[in-house]
Amino acid sequence: MSTTNPFADVSDLDRKRTIGRVFVGLCIASTMVGIVALVTLLADVAYESWGWLSVEFLTYPPSRFPENYLPGGRGAGIYPALVGSVFLIALTALFTVSIGVGAAIYLEEYAPESRLTSLIEANIANLAGVPSIVYGLLGLAVFVRFAGMGQSLLAGALTLTLLILPIVIVAAQESLRAVPDSQREAAYGVGATKWEVIRDVVLPAALPGVMTGTILSLSRAIGETAPILMVGAATSMFVAPDSLLGPFAAMPMQIFDWAKLPQAEFQHVAAAGIVVLLTVLLAMNAVAIYIRYRFEADLS
Repeated sequence: MSTTNPFADVSDLDRKRTIGRVFVGLCIASTMVGIVALVTLLADVAYESWGWLSVEFLTYPPSRFPENYLPGGRGAGIYPALVGSVFLIALTALFTVSIGVGAAIYLEEYAPESRLTSLIEANIANLAGVPSIVYGLLGLAVFVRFAGMGQSLLAGALTLTLLILPIVIVAAQESLRAVPDSQREAAYGVGATKWEVIRDVVLPAALPGVMTGTILSLSRAIGETAPILMVGAATSMFVAPDSLLGPFAAMPMQIFDWAKLPQAEFQHVAAAGIVVLLTVLLAMNAVAIYIRYRFEADLS
């Protein structure tokens, strides 16, 4: 079988090099779009929130009087919504990791290769693209009304779990699939059972990818507004949530409430709330990066 080298023709080499330089320029421009958008967002939010963000902003409930948010005022802030978001994400992480990783292990390690398995995997992948408002309506129908949870913190966490569960399952499947079969076969060769292979070989090797995908999904969930709006999250609360079945507020809802108020000062307050939300998001992403590098270093 004869083969030809498609790159053997060296005629018109200058034109090919010019096309290569244009391609590199387009790739750099594509990269800069995301960076410029992020820098512009951060600069605008930092400018709008300058002078409005203080320790009192993190430790006081909201107020309808904008002067209370200024340093030296009576004190007002985002505390109940901040606590509500932390509880909401903690519960969502608990449900998502246990259900998502369990489903991924079954599909990758135990489920037979059949049309039913392929159909389930295809549906999970499709569910990852469903708009968040649809999950909000589902949570309203199932958790709030049918299960009788009401407009509670637990209903909100379960609704967010449904939202990010397909993404976590797909990410966990990819991580499990990336573990070389040679590692499994070596464990079987020394007498390990299937459960021992999964527990001691597969899961530790896949853990960096699983945790990174989970935390990035949680980062998306903490900024979602539509699902928790549908299940009845309060736009503004003056006390932190104290029960799984009690009412709750979340940072996106509180920021939305400030942004729609007519006083111009509340636009600065909303910007300060966005800074807090972005800080929590960046902290979660930093944890994801740390976990990835920590476990990769241990495995190497």
